[in-house]
Amino acid sequence: MNILHINSSIQGERSHSSRFAGLIVERLRAQYPDAKVTFRDIGGQPLPLLDPAAVGALFTPADKRTPEQAARVAQSDAVIAELQAADTLVLGVPMYNLGIPVQFKSWIDAIFRAGVTFRYTATGPEGLVKGKRVYVALSRGGVYRDTPLDAHTHYLKTALGFLGMTDLQFVFGEGVSMGEEGLRKANENVAAQIAALTV
Repeated sequence: MNILHINSSIQGERSHSSRFAGLIVERLRAQYPDAKVTFRDIGGQPLPLLDPAAVGALFTPADKRTPEQAARVAQSDAVIAELQAADTLVLGVPMYNLGIPVQFKSWIDAIFRAGVTFRYTATGPEGLVKGKRVYVALSRGGVYRDTPLDAHTHYLKTALGFLGMTDLQFVFGEGVSMGEEGLRKANENVAAQIAALTV
């Protein structure tokens, strides 16, 4: 098994989502001792934002790119290659202001590429990143699951599903900012959810 483990929190060692994602990886490695784990901390070492220069590089034929454009595309190619090589993804994604971190959005922007990770067909878009299991560790300061405010989960299901990743298992760490008791309950709930995961 090849596991791609991505953390997107900017909180470093204080991050709950990173800790929860790490627990999922531990569970998987206990089940698959020979698993190879590729780790990327996009919270601590963020990918560049999608900007006019990046779009220009991507839409310039390879043989006509400047060295700077070639380097920019190569960075995106490397992120896509990590995704394609993985059998399983473990994503640590905190909720920031009711959404995903901009650091995680930059990863999404890097892996969305027409003709590579998805394509347009006569019947609509088709995701080309199929056959992968994805575990998503979420941390939230409050409690939002199954409420109209949970755009966090909806976006992740939509974006990952667009690329063909529909085998998703979410671990909800909610209430982590609601005092010591809230954090205790969140940790207990996360431990129970991870124990119940299909691995």
